[in-house]
This record gives sequence, structure tokens and C-alpha cells, in this order.
Amino acid sequence: MGIGSVQGAAFAAQFRDRRLDLLGVAIVGIATGFGGGLLRDILLGHVPLALQSNWYLPVATVAALVGMLLQRLVHKLGVTLNVLDAVSIGLFGALGTTKALAAGLPEVPAVFVGAIAAVGGSVLRDLLLNLPIAIMQVGSLYAVAAIVGSATLVVLDRFGVDVLVSGIVCVVVTFGVRVLAVVFHWTLPEQRHLPTGAIRIIRRPKPKKSDAE
Repeated sequence: MGIGSVQGAAFAAQFRDRRLDLLGVAIVGIATGFGGGLLRDILLGHVPLALQSNWYLPVATVAALVGMLLQRLVHKLGVTLNVLDAVSIGLFGALGTTKALAAGLPEVPAVFVGAIAAVGGSVLRDLLLNLPIAIMQVGSLYAVAAIVGSATLVVLDRFGVDVLVSGIVCVVVTFGVRVLAVVFHWTLPEQRHLPTGAIRIIRRPKPKKSDAE
């Protein structure tokens, strides 16, 4: 949660043309930190964990403000935002998948919940900033990394591996896929429009009155 809030606030603070104030940056950071967990708990029919304690919102707010203050340092380091992003989706994916399995969900739905938990924060962040949603853009591999990591956790769990070890492996796998995708520019095949004229609509001539009679 804290890592997600720092990453979200640092991401939002880089847009000087948006003229976000402290509250705006804090809201974006909180949404990034809480988004995945909120969607996870809603899918599982639970009261969101972020609303079960007085500490979650203040901690997320402080983390968001820290992320805003460290924005220049973060961007000077170049890859730091991608690293924070990769760690964040790995953690949320592991927690989401583990909680789904504990709730008794089958393997495939558990992977789905884990992936939603992993990318939910970034989706809310992009919506609040009125940006194209990152997971739907060529080259992001957000969702792919989350799905691979969550699926790895499910497989290890079914083989009886300890939940803590499975969670750590999930984070490492998700982090690795995401970072490697950034470094080596891995992408999924891009959607292409069919070339003009590939589909032709054939119109049948209307029958003449004499023919119809």
C-alpha cells in the first residue's frame, strides 16, 4: 500500500501542466495504493481492508506526500518509477491471489482476482489523471506480468508450497517479467485495423417492377 501510494504520487507530480495541489496528489497516491485492494475485496464480497482500521488512510496519505516530495529524485534515477511499479503489482498480485485462494475460489478465478488487485491501482491512477489506461497500451505488460506471477503462486500452492514462499516467488516472477519487458521492449502483438478494401459489402440489385410482377 505504501509503495503504491509513493509511486502514484511521484507519477502524478511529474505532470506540471496538470497543476495538481497537495490534495490532488494525495488523492492520486491514495487511489494508487488502495485501488487494487479495494477491487479485490469488492470482488470477494468483503469489507475493504483499507476501511477496517484508522491507520490505512493516514499512512497512505503520508506515503503519497513523501512520493510527491521525492518526485525530482525519483525521476533523476530514471528507472525508479518502473521498479516501484513492478514491486507494487507483484505485492498486490500476491496478496490478491492468496486472499482469493483462502476464500475458497478455484484456481482460474483466483488468478483473475490477483491480476485485478495488481493492476487496479494503476487503472484508477490513470483515470484520475485523465490518461490512457497503461495496461491497455502496447508495451506495458502490466497485466501479463500480474497474470504470470499470480498463476505461479496458484501452481506452487497446489503443490503444497508454503504460502509465504509462494507469495515471495510470485512477487519475484511478477517483478522480473515487468522489468524485463521494460528493458527488452517486450510487447504483445498489436491490434491492427484491416486494410481499406479488405472487406467489401456486396449489394444485390433491386428487382425491377416488371420482374417482381
